[in-house]
Amino acid sequence: MSDDNRTEAANTDVPVWYWAAAIGALLFECLGCFFYIAEVRLTPEQIATLPLDQAAMLSARPAWYYAAFGVAVWVGLAGTLGLLLRKGWSVPLLLTSLIAVAVQFSAIVIVPEMRTVTSDALLGPIVIVVVCYGILMLARLAKRRGWLS
Repeated sequence: MSDDNRTEAANTDVPVWYWAAAIGALLFECLGCFFYIAEVRLTPEQIATLPLDQAAMLSARPAWYYAAFGVAVWVGLAGTLGLLLRKGWSVPLLLTSLIAVAVQFSAIVIVPEMRTVTSDALLGPIVIVVVCYGILMLARLAKRRGWLS
């Protein structure tokens, strides 16, 4: 088999696990989009009905938190769609999403009101960062192996 044929075969022979991982990544990003929409649509009346600690945390979140949250989920969603379409542009989008996730969760360290409220709830943000990093690594692997164009 010539080098050109091997490259062509590598481009078309995408393993089943890649598709499963890409679909899982898409579902993860869809869940993030759902949570984003649910949170930004909360009215002051709805926030007032929440337990005091949750209401205080929501009230303490700065505008840049929501900006980073939006970039993280919507750019991440586009990046995972790129994985399913096997497009190379998914890699920089997923890197941008990961950076936005880091900025978003930096509010826990920067905003004192969020730090006191969420001190026992760091598992969620840690898991989200790890999953986003894993999705980025999937995209980089796919790019190296020629599965993305």
